[in-house]
Amino acid sequence: MSFIPTVIERSANVERVYDLYSCLLKERIILCVGEVNDEMAASITAQLLYLSSLNNDDILMYINSPGGSISSGLAIYDVMNHISCDVSTIGMGCCASMASILLAAGTKGKRLILSNCEVMIHQPIGNSQGQASDMEIATRHILKVQRNIYNILAQRCGKPYDMIKHDCDRDCYLSAEDALAYGIVDKIV
Repeated sequence: MSFIPTVIERSANVERVYDLYSCLLKERIILCVGEVNDEMAASITAQLLYLSSLNNDDILMYINSPGGSISSGLAIYDVMNHISCDVSTIGMGCCASMASILLAAGTKGKRLILSNCEVMIHQPIGNSQGQASDMEIATRHILKVQRNIYNILAQRCGKPYDMIKHDCDRDCYLSAEDALAYGIVDKIV
């Protein structure tokens, strides 16, 4: 069980205790920290939808993640693009694999990175076993997913598809400065 810090608000004769994440959510700040999986996607998408239902003010999403599930990450990506308010992404620590896609998915002009954050892009990782025909189906699927991911990166970064494909052939590590030059982010803060 992880420790969740609390904040105490006092006014008049009332004392309220909030967990820190609720306080951040009140300020329209979402933390995308840890492995991208179904649990994270459910939490992040719910927070995005909730904040969007309140008003159209910007949402700040801080990202520090080694990546993870492509389908979970794309669920977050799709909701970020579905809601009407701008989502400012802020990379911190490490934004690798699917997390690099989420970092790039922020509203153009509002994609930020902290100076010591590292970004890593690479080709999607697949795994298959079983009969040859099942492995062939899985291979076709991962190639389709790969094209989708590369198209997203190309569009978000303003780079040619073939350049993205080449750069993602192996793990490609980018400093904050490199991520800015590559077009994943718009500003180092």
